[in-house]
Amino acid sequence: MNLLDLSVMLAYLAGMPLLAVLLSGKQSSTSAYLEGGHDLPWWALCLSMVATETSTLTVISVPGVAFGNGMVFVGLALGYLLGRAIVAWKFLPLYSSGRMLSAYDYLGQRFGARMQRVASATFLGTRVLAEAVRLFAGMLPLTAMLAATHMAVPHMVLLTTVVGITLFYTLCGGLRAVVWSDAIQFCLYLGGSAICAALLMHGLPAGSFSTLQHAGKFALFAHASTPFSSAFTPIAAIGGGTLMTLASHGTDQLMVQRVLAARSLKEARMALMGSAVGVTALFFLLSGVGILLWLYHGQVPLQETGLSSPDAIFPDYIVHGLPAGLRGLMVAAILAATMGSLSSTLSAMTAATVGDFSALCTKLGRILSLSPLGLARAFTVFWSVILVGCSLLFAQGSQSAVLLGFSIAACGYGPMLGTFLAGMTIPSARATELIPAFCLTVPLVLLAMATVRPAGHPLAFPWLILTGILLLFFFATSLRLARGLFSRSARNSDA
Repeated sequence: MNLLDLSVMLAYLAGMPLLAVLLSGKQSSTSAYLEGGHDLPWWALCLSMVATETSTLTVISVPGVAFGNGMVFVGLALGYLLGRAIVAWKFLPLYSSGRMLSAYDYLGQRFGARMQRVASATFLGTRVLAEAVRLFAGMLPLTAMLAATHMAVPHMVLLTTVVGITLFYTLCGGLRAVVWSDAIQFCLYLGGSAICAALLMHGLPAGSFSTLQHAGKFALFAHASTPFSSAFTPIAAIGGGTLMTLASHGTDQLMVQRVLAARSLKEARMALMGSAVGVTALFFLLSGVGILLWLYHGQVPLQETGLSSPDAIFPDYIVHGLPAGLRGLMVAAILAATMGSLSSTLSAMTAATVGDFSALCTKLGRILSLSPLGLARAFTVFWSVILVGCSLLFAQGSQSAVLLGFSIAACGYGPMLGTFLAGMTIPSARATELIPAFCLTVPLVLLAMATVRPAGHPLAFPWLILTGILLLFFFATSLRLARGLFSRSARNSDA
């Protein structure tokens, strides 16, 4: 990495946080800090949503998947679009009916404070683990890329630098800084991906697109021996992508925080549906880079490229195939993907803590002599320390620990979505059945994730969400029937 690359990276790391803080203005209340004052434009919220659900692993993994399987991530985006449409018209009115700080306020209004706290605690626990894994795994390619350009940076130094910069602008500007920085960062790696695609297309021999078509690289869906082992078969991509989006954008505080910050229900819907276009465009560009890299490597399978994994395809091109300056820009873009998801996580976890455990926070604020805004900022620092600590624990483990982290983080989606659906569609649903059903379902979904192996492959993520929903309804219904039988038996014995 030469001086120009280093200058581009340093300019980004220094300039982006300052620009985000300047755009956010002064934060004088908890509402401004965690809700953005409900005065953010829908298009900025839209870009923030896409940046939030995108991590370093997304930017480097999608081209790797496309290298071997074609445009399957674009097919998955069709399910995302359908899921967002359902969330926009069925879930968002629930959140706009009253001033809510957290997605789980709805569960508190519907089932009581205990259900709200159980759901929020599940979100906090799984989000800590998920983001710690993303941090640890996301630093690996960055460390390797810097080392390949003769700029070795220890993993710990890179991790704490990224977290420190992200914490700075999150503390100073709150949600407004998070949203504006997300918008900037999304434009950076979207533009960087477009430039890479243009460079790869430049000078392609005649007939290259026919070659891609005959090789099946334009296919939107994959074919597997069983539909349960792949997330990219038609039924898994569309049906599973829809379920995943219902859970992530309809019930997960990480995404719901953005729609809660919108000026109106109409703008919340515009932001949500616009994010479907944004993520589809990103998947299309990154997948395009992947299939063009297949041509770049001479149309050979991964094993013949000399690279160890699909995730190495794009970083290898960035290090060895891009000109000076642009190489530094793409490393900055990958850093941006990590910082975008991290800042959103810190803000969402702080909002959930303050909003869903308000009584505990009030007592803690009195003990520490902190104002509500000061306490919110203290929780932001607290969660950043926890995330760094958990990420370093993963660094001491093996790859299996990383996979376990992803599994545990995913296991809450099904029961969470099932609880929301019960509240929305079953008037007689009660917390006395749903809380124990929820607590039983989460570990069972984790068990299914670890043990179920259709055709020798792990159960695909979309089916785990469906498993969680079905188990939750099964346990809740069983508890209701058992309670009814017990009540009738007690009445008969009294008679």
